[in-house]
Parts: sequence; C-alpha cells; structure tokens
Amino acid sequence: MSPSSRHDLQVLFITPEVYPLCKTGGLGDVSAALPTALRELNVDIRLLLPGYPAVMSGLKYKRKVATFNDLHHFSPVTLWSAKLSVNHSENIPVYIIDCPALYQREGGIYLDTAGQGWSDNALRFGLLSKMGAILASDASPLTWFPDIAHCNDWQSGLTPAYLHFHPGKKAATMMTIHNLAFQGCFPPETVTQLGLPAASFNMNGVEYYGNLSFMKAGLYYADRISTVSPSYAREIQQAPLGFGLQGLLAARSQHIDGIVNGIDTMEWDPATDPHLNKNYSSNNLAAKKANKLALQQITGLEADSDILLFAAISRFTEQKGYDLILQLAPQLVQLPAQLVLLGSGNAMLEEQLVKLTDTYPGKIAAHIGFNEALSHLIEAGADSFLMPSRFEPCGLNQMYSQRYGTPPLVHATGGLIDTVVDCTEATLADGSASGFQFHAMTPGAFLAGIQRVVTAYRNKPVWRQLQKNGMSKDFSWRASAMAYREIYHSLLGPV
Repeated sequence: MSPSSRHDLQVLFITPEVYPLCKTGGLGDVSAALPTALRELNVDIRLLLPGYPAVMSGLKYKRKVATFNDLHHFSPVTLWSAKLSVNHSENIPVYIIDCPALYQREGGIYLDTAGQGWSDNALRFGLLSKMGAILASDASPLTWFPDIAHCNDWQSGLTPAYLHFHPGKKAATMMTIHNLAFQGCFPPETVTQLGLPAASFNMNGVEYYGNLSFMKAGLYYADRISTVSPSYAREIQQAPLGFGLQGLLAARSQHIDGIVNGIDTMEWDPATDPHLNKNYSSNNLAAKKANKLALQQITGLEADSDILLFAAISRFTEQKGYDLILQLAPQLVQLPAQLVLLGSGNAMLEEQLVKLTDTYPGKIAAHIGFNEALSHLIEAGADSFLMPSRFEPCGLNQMYSQRYGTPPLVHATGGLIDTVVDCTEATLADGSASGFQFHAMTPGAFLAGIQRVVTAYRNKPVWRQLQKNGMSKDFSWRASAMAYREIYHSLLGPV
C-alpha cells in the first residue's frame, strides 16, 4: 500500500456535495467538473461523499467495500463504491459513507425542513472528515491508497487534523476554500465528541475564539491551501474578508494558491445551447437579438431590440449587492434601459424586487426561484450582466456572460477581477477588454459603471469588439485542472 508514482497521481476528493446528486452552490459544480478535468489529465481521482438520500438513490450499481462498526465516536458505517457520470463523460469513482443515523433524513444537505442548520452537523461532517482521514491513511481497508487528500470547505476541514495526529502512513493534504464566510464553528466540547485529542484545542490548532472551527482546523493542519481565484487568495489574508482567520492565512501565505474555477463549456455554449430561441456564435452575433426578443416576451418586458437590457442571476442577498440594484432601479429605467432578475434568497429583498416589477411594468421583471432554461436564455438575451457583489471568491455568471457575448459589469473583487478585463482605451487596443469594473461599493460608483456600459453599447463597433473578445476567452476547466495537478505533484516532493 504505497503512494503511486509522480506520473500516476491518486487523489481522494472529499466533498459534502456534487452535481447532479446534491448541490446547494458552486461547490457542487466544482466537485463534478474539476475531478472530470483531472481524470482527463490521467489523475486517478475519486470522490468521498456522505450517503444522503439523493446520493443513495441517485448512484446505481453500488458495491459494498467495507464496514466500520468501531469508530468509537460515530455510528456504524457501510462504505459503498459506485460511478458518477457527469455530462455523459468519463465516470468518476465515488465512495459513499452510508450512515442512516446521520444522513438518511428529509430536508437539505445542511439545513432541516425549517431552514435551520441540523443540530448534529458537527457529527455529520465530523464523520465525513474522519472517513476521509481513514481512507487517506494506513488505517484504510482499501487496496487503493491516495497520494493526496483534497478537502473542500469546512465540512471536510477536520481531515487534515485527524491525519496530523495519525501515527502511521498518510497522504499529503490540501484544503480548498470555496467561501471563507462559512467556517463550521461548534462548542468546545465537540472536540472530544469527535475524537480529536485535547491538545488540538488551542490557538495553534482547531480552537477559534473559544470554539472548534472545522475551517480553522483545515487551514492550520493542511499541507497546502488553495482558493478559487488569485485575488480572493490575497483578499482573505486581510480584514474584512479574512473573517477572523486573516492572521493564520497571512502566516501561511507561502502555502496558499489561487486558482480560478472553470465553467462547463459544453453546457454553456451559445452555438449549441438547447435552451435558446436561436443559437449563435461570435461570427453570427446578429442571431443574438432573437433571444433578446424571446426573453422580453417570456418575462413580460416591452419588446424592443434596441433598448439596453441588463440582467442579474444569483441569490438575493446583500453580499451579492442587490441593495445597490434596488437603489439604482429608477435611474436605470430612465436611461432608458430594462432589467431582468432571476433568483431567490432574503425574503425582504425578494419582496422589494417583486415590487419593482409592479412599479415599472414592462421595464423591470423579477422572477423568484430557479429556472435552468430561463437562466440560459437570460445570459443569451441580455445585453449586459450585473454583478455588484461585495465579495466573490470566484463567480461563474461573469464567465457565462462573456461566453454568451453579454459583457458584464462587476465590482472589482475576488474572481471578478481575475476573469473580467475592464474596458479602457488600452484594453480595447490590445484586444483584452471583455467587460466593466467599478471599485467603490457605493451607488454612485455603480451608477458610473452603468453609464460606462451605456456609452459603450451606443458605440456599436466597440460593443461588438467587447462581445467578440469575451467569447474568444478560454474558461474551460483544463487550465485550472493542470494547475491543481502541478500542486499535487509539489506535495509529493522530488521523485
């Protein structure tokens, strides 16, 4: 049971969610797309997942590979193996933690039916972390042994801690931060309940302001840390985006890498997208107008192929900057322009956004909920996409927008900086301009950005160049996967 050679990496990818089985956000997408891209680079990567009802029913042809009846601090576990097919590409091997006492229940992955966090989330994700550590050490009953245990967000953050205190052989560890705002904090007695040594509960360990933090544990004990964009990697080393962990992250800055997420370029391709009224490409941008008219008709906006149509799709939260959109809606309508919104979230924001539709009929349309087909049509039919996020570790819609010839306006933060090139005379001249940035998180700065979009939109040659520049960019997962593979290799040391 020895680690594989440098040219045949074996990686255990520990995650609480994966598309299409169980997903609450971007992590679910990453957990499907990144392993798929890595397997195409000849990395033997396998997923470890909790056995939620959707996982147990969604994965067919499961094979029992081990049972664990003496995990001391946890209920008995059966480990199953199966294969996950992602977009009809190569099947990804998956190990499933079957523990009915913790995972077989109605409700969400993290929240109960009342929308509250499960009271035993520490145990539920403590078990995920513990099983990750077992399978990444010589305590594993499997013949397959990983070189790297790749942990994702707080839910698997205890794996590096368990491995640190394991006396035998163990894999190297990598911790990826998808959103540092969620840290998995629990009372101090949780340390002994999860079987961690008392010595781990101090500032140089899992302790975080008097509590146990899964995220802090992962960041402290992992051999390497990554996050989902270079700019976000820098931002989290300072307040406020370090959320109290900036000191630790700054101290470990030499071990932190920022790697921008990719997108699914097969699912998000305007030339083949089945959700569009008419397919198009950068060589046939005139066909984009058919989608604009279809979008206006479906959403109840006035049919007008020339008016500037803005769009936004996301969770309706203050983090996403929807308070700025609400403040500027009257000015936006007067430009003149239209606005279509899709998403859900904060109940008060939802109510205020729906009121905009009533206040400005035919000018603003807000749709509450999620609709995959409509989200594709919005990306194709809108002229410009708004992302005024206060912080954004990576973001996906700004990449979808560029790919669909819909130049985005973004707040200059996190992954938005790294994926959208601001439209200036210099970037237009060198062919890199693909959207617009604004820097101060104020209504005035956002409005100035909107006015820059309006000016460019009225200059048809400039707008067409922006569209073509964005559509020519490579947002596939291959470059990101190659960067992860390089980090994996570095963790193994010299051959």
